This record gives sequence, C-alpha cells and structure tokens, in this order.
Amino acid sequence: MAGNSFGQLFRITTFGESHGVAIGVIIDGCPAQLAIDLDFIQSELDKRKPGQSKITTQRKESDTVQILSGIFEGKSTGTPIALLIPNEDQRSKDYGHNVDVYRPSHADYVYDAKYGIRDHRGGGRSSARETAARVAAGAIAKLFLKQQGIEIFAHVTSVGTIEAPNLESNDLSALLNIREENIVRCADPATAHEMIEFIDSVRKDGDTVGGKIGCVIKGCPAGLGEPVFDKLHADLGKAMLSINAVHGFEYGSGFAGSELRGSQHNDIPQPKAADSKVFKTTTNFAGGILGGISNGMDITFKVAFKPVATIMHNQQTINAAGEASEIKGKGRHDPCVVPRAVVIVEAMAALVLADQFLRNKVSVV
Repeated sequence: MAGNSFGQLFRITTFGESHGVAIGVIIDGCPAQLAIDLDFIQSELDKRKPGQSKITTQRKESDTVQILSGIFEGKSTGTPIALLIPNEDQRSKDYGHNVDVYRPSHADYVYDAKYGIRDHRGGGRSSARETAARVAAGAIAKLFLKQQGIEIFAHVTSVGTIEAPNLESNDLSALLNIREENIVRCADPATAHEMIEFIDSVRKDGDTVGGKIGCVIKGCPAGLGEPVFDKLHADLGKAMLSINAVHGFEYGSGFAGSELRGSQHNDIPQPKAADSKVFKTTTNFAGGILGGISNGMDITFKVAFKPVATIMHNQQTINAAGEASEIKGKGRHDPCVVPRAVVIVEAMAALVLADQFLRNKVSVV
C-alpha cells in the first residue's frame, strides 16, 4: 500500500496494524555517529502509550521498543534503523460486531471502497496505534535536532471550549515539567484541572470531546524550507494533517490573522545585535516562517483534533450492502485524544525539521 513513507532525506516508513503481531518503523537517512539514547526513545513512547490514566483508553500496551538494525555500540551506523513495537493487548473480539457494519466517522467505508477489503479489528492500518511508530522515529529525530540546538515543545491548549492562557515562559524545561505533572498534558495547572474534570465527565457519559495542541520550536536557524512546494509550513501542515483525528492546522497568527490589517500584522525587524546570528522582529505573527522558509524566530503552530469517533452509545449506520443498520458502542477508546497526541505532534514536527535541516545542507556551496 502506497503512502506509508514520509520525508525525503530523513525518511521513515511505518508498518503494522492495530491488532497485528507488531507495528514498527524503518528510518533511512539518519546520519551516522548519532548517539542513540534508548531510554529517551522509550520515555517518548511512554507518553503516547494507552492505559496511562483514567482519561485515556484502557488498552494495556507497554510499547516496549526493540532495535533491529542500524545502531551499533550506542550510535547510528548510517544504515537503515529498524524499530519494532510488539502488540500485546489485542482484543479482536471487541470488533466482531462490526465485521460487515460501518462505524460512523471511521475509515471503515473508505478503506472498503478503495481496496475492497478492510481489517475491521480496531481499524487495522487506519488505527491511531500506527502513530507509536512515528513517535519512536521522532525520538531519534529529536536526538539529531538537539545536537543542532533545536527544541520542540507541545502541550494541550484547549479541550472542548476550555482554553488555556498563552504561555509566557521561554524555559521549555520548566514548561515540560509542569506539563508532565498532569494527565491532560496542559502546561497551565489550573486549566489542566478543569480539563481533566471535563474529560472525565464526558467519559462517564459514554461520549468524547475534541481539543487543540499548541507547539513551539525554539532554536531553529533561518533558512529551512524548500520553495515552492515544500515550504516549511506546508510540510508541517502535511505532517500534522496526517495524524489520526486531526481536522485543522494553523501557524503563526493563523485564521485570526485574516481579521487584521497589514499595518497590524506586519512583523517589524529589529536592528541585529552584534553577537546575534539572526535578526528578531517585534512581533511574530508569521510564526517563524516567511516565504516558506524559517526566519530564526520561534516557529509556532496549533493542531485541532476532532472528537474520537467511537462513542459508547448505539448509533444508526449502514452495513456493507448499504442497508440501514445499528452499531453498538463497544471497545476501549480515548474520551479525548489530545493528551496522548502531544508527543505525536512533537514527533512529526521533529521529522519535518530533521528532513529540512539535511536538505538545507545541499542548498548552498
């Protein structure tokens, strides 16, 4: 099946299904001699794994990563890196009721329409379980970017209509500590408490709710991005929109910028300091990207996630013959996907930047 690879120079290919033996990823193009911290990779996977709190799916997966190739004595060899994550807690019987019935707002029908066959067990390849492979690959991309002084931080900025205030701190380590102290992964403790209570009430109602994740990238040098079709924000947009349940992407001022005048929206450059490698602007409506190329300012964007489609209520639908049918709410699913999606957003951003960083190396002599 095409469409399972992402990136050009730093390129990944994921494989596996939700209820198969395992999922995994092959990374091609990772530079040699990169120190690979297996504990860090596992810690990233632990942030995404199911069963970690009362507001996530209760499927139990350790998501223990295995390195099959491409790493020797703790360093990348420059050859393809293969990572495997076994599936441990499949309950395929939970999906026996929808073998010939299409779940509303899932990929069931479109997979059937495209391929004439579908894996009804948790959605197969369309399951969000596939994103664990991206997180593993993204962790290695993060290790590479850290060497370049580039940091990525994301957190939950909204759940339903509950909005977190804008972050003021430039200390990403401090924000990371605050984020990881609560199960919803919001960097504002007061808002986090409100979000958790709301998600838990939605869960008890047998329903689901959506939310947004905000991301900031610090330390990105000016010059990353390839005109005209591989603009940096275009690649980031594709990366984010490829994540399950994502329905929206905006960078910088986003949709709100359309309500402003040019005199309000223009980012005015400041005189460059003698010890600075890049210029700064008084504002950052551009979100750190001009003409599709990074300008050295913080890169900022938001990603909107729809409510999880599986709810614990009976719903009207159709079967494979196109006849009216009813489907029962059943299975183990997140009442809100955003707490576990934070690390997925970071991983996809890291994969984009690692790829664009390497591509930029061949742009000038």
